[in-house]
Amino acid sequence: MKIIYLTDIHGAFEQLKDLLFETVADVYIVSGDLIDIPFYSMDTAIRYHDIQSYFHALRRRMEHDEVIIEDFVDQLLEMPDVPDEIQKKGTKYQQYTIRARRVMQQKYKVLENIVSLKQSSEVLCLPGNYDMDLKYTSLHERDLHLHHYSPGGITIVGYGGADIWTAGIPERYIVRYKAGIGTDDGENEMHRFFSEVRPDIIVTHQPAHGIHDRISFVGPSGSPALRTYCDTGAVLLCLTGHIHNDWGMEISEGTIHLNPSPFGEVTGITGDVLEGGFFYQIELEGKKVSRIDFRKMADGRIYDIMEHTPHAGRWREKVIDAARHDALLKRENFDSKIQKYSHIPEIRLFNEIKQFFRMFQTPETDERVERLENVARLVESRINENIAMDIVGSVNVGLSQPSSDIDFVLYLRCGADCDSDLRSCENYKSARDLLSEALGDAYSFEIVDCIDLSAVERSIVERDYECETLQRFVAYRSICRPVNYRVIAPVEDLLNQDLEFRSEIEGSIRSYFKIFVTTSQHIRSFDKYELRLRHIGIKMPEYIRSKIKRYLQGSRKEDR
Repeated sequence: MKIIYLTDIHGAFEQLKDLLFETVADVYIVSGDLIDIPFYSMDTAIRYHDIQSYFHALRRRMEHDEVIIEDFVDQLLEMPDVPDEIQKKGTKYQQYTIRARRVMQQKYKVLENIVSLKQSSEVLCLPGNYDMDLKYTSLHERDLHLHHYSPGGITIVGYGGADIWTAGIPERYIVRYKAGIGTDDGENEMHRFFSEVRPDIIVTHQPAHGIHDRISFVGPSGSPALRTYCDTGAVLLCLTGHIHNDWGMEISEGTIHLNPSPFGEVTGITGDVLEGGFFYQIELEGKKVSRIDFRKMADGRIYDIMEHTPHAGRWREKVIDAARHDALLKRENFDSKIQKYSHIPEIRLFNEIKQFFRMFQTPETDERVERLENVARLVESRINENIAMDIVGSVNVGLSQPSSDIDFVLYLRCGADCDSDLRSCENYKSARDLLSEALGDAYSFEIVDCIDLSAVERSIVERDYECETLQRFVAYRSICRPVNYRVIAPVEDLLNQDLEFRSEIEGSIRSYFKIFVTTSQHIRSFDKYELRLRHIGIKMPEYIRSKIKRYLQGSRKEDR
């Protein structure tokens, strides 16, 4: 079973949608904080925060800490001879609170619409301290808080919220955290629930005491009850978040604790915005964790940062992407510093159309992508060389059917003496034979092209505008779905360091791309994709039909 775990979304719904489209897993666990602010306007959120802080301070002065702020304000306004200032602020606070509830529920409805697109997988959600109790939202059927699920015979439980007052969020609607420091285990709601269910995997927002819970100038802030339960019970995994800076993998008494750092952006106390996108991909064989990959979603691409694999009773750690790993350690942005290159209009149109089709991605597509990921690993281990692929055709757009074959571009690394003749390239023939053996009779496949990544790197370093191999690489990278992207990523990062050069290469391939667009086979593909949507009851919107028409005409007109 494969699990993808991400936490502290902070309203990064579009990035979450990209993740769902670009990955394949049996279970997705989307943990709090799911939203960022309970309004659509930051100015409104600031005004609400200010009024709430005013009443929070007043509540403390009047020694009514046991009363939630909303009830405290209601009680104040019912008192006789209420000062005008309190009357005015209290009435405004009540109005803001009602609006906040409506906006939050709307945001959860948007999130439900997004995660429901992943019909071939189970998606579970846990509220954080910035969230409403999800049982009152559109996500109630996915709610992990005080619930348990058993996909594939693995019991997953959750406990949301955090032992902290979160300014700017209506206190009336949040999860009541009844597992804080100082609460006896026997009276602890979280500990009692876990003891009754006896889970294999625990998901909480607040971490266990002493593990991924350190706050600067404060020290450990985690839950003693959670640490006690994990250390004394048969827990495979404890998945947490909340503390953005204290991320990573740690093992205590046999339990693997994971905090992937935030998936959404985080604004620091100095106003600096730190990029997110981090998540864990966890593989299990039965009730044993067989592999853990630390990954990052950025600009629609997934980068492998680190991998953890068991060996001889211990876990081995390997850094895959040193640049992104070092940036995270230093709390520096990496991908947001890279200027995004502008695709040529035809490529941009194709990718917009592709994203629409992927909203209806079929289980057959997920199956083929996952199979190719596993096959790539197998072939790498057999030939001791890195390989990767770029998928084209129906699997690329997400509408593969049981009878569909797989067409892909193969990426290898060859020596300087390789003349790009596939008939004489031993690396290519060895990889092709192993791919054929690994895929067997499950799927028909065709290698439509083979790219030597070493040749691409040389051409980038030498700024060789005329290199046909580099031109093909840029064309495929513009429109295709990658498999084993960790092999391709360093080469594309190198190319993106010189955006002027990349733009020139894109310009040189434009005429070839326009010829490709107008081939009869390519045109028939879109008719086929529309027909497949009709079979599942989806009518293609007119705006998408218009984009396809413009795309096939090779129009130079910019999409507005």
